[in-house]
Amino acid sequence: MGKNLSLEDPKTLNEKISWLKLNDRTSLHTLCSDKYAVRQYIIEKIGDDFVVPLFFMTLNYREIILENLPDEPSIIKTNHDSGGGIFVYNKNELDYNKVQIILRKRMAINYYQRSNEWQYKNIVPCIIVEKLLQTKEGEIPKDYKLHCFNGKVRMISVDIDRGSENHKRNWYNKEWVREPYKWSSPKGNGRYTDPSTNDTPKPRTLNQMIELSETLSEPFVYVRVDWYDVDGKLFFGEMTFYHDGGNRPILPEKWDLELGSELHLNI
Repeated sequence: MGKNLSLEDPKTLNEKISWLKLNDRTSLHTLCSDKYAVRQYIIEKIGDDFVVPLFFMTLNYREIILENLPDEPSIIKTNHDSGGGIFVYNKNELDYNKVQIILRKRMAINYYQRSNEWQYKNIVPCIIVEKLLQTKEGEIPKDYKLHCFNGKVRMISVDIDRGSENHKRNWYNKEWVREPYKWSSPKGNGRYTDPSTNDTPKPRTLNQMIELSETLSEPFVYVRVDWYDVDGKLFFGEMTFYHDGGNRPILPEKWDLELGSELHLNI
């Protein structure tokens, strides 16, 4: 960001996230960063109704073959890194050799060595095949990211037109009022101060998302809890402890300091 990082007296939100990366390390962080192991945490905290159906799990990429995939649309992903999965709409049309090569490479990666985020260091890599979430129109549902400060939802980001040149990210408070800043918003979203621009309807499940997120985030200083809303039915996505690694500017810059003042560290 072009300025020195203060870890002795962190004040901005990005500085505090950087401090947490170095000083707030527990086995629960590792468990909740593991896309397979976190399923048990979710079931214990809020029940299995919010867990995406699991079709298959393996430690061996060679087991991703026709016979081990479901007949319905699914997504293949690894549990130990960050990034998207392989969408499977028809398993009979999949190039399994290509898929296995991709998975072999991903299984060999220790994401900690790329990100220096400690919680990834001790995750045992595996491959999971889950139900591909789709709306009644056959679209991939919106994902809502609830940023929790000290166990309470502070703000919510939602992506619009993800995967296209028009990709935008809006920020809202708990009452679904647009926030006057952007944080690691995709290129092209320069009208972040205008609440009437590229707005997203308030989800019917907002209150439920907030309640569930605060239950899941209770043990943590800061965590982002992601949700998918499929025609009014919520599914848990993932938990992220360091949004963009604390390395992306919040604009206007004063909001980095303002939001940082609301996050209380256990120093």
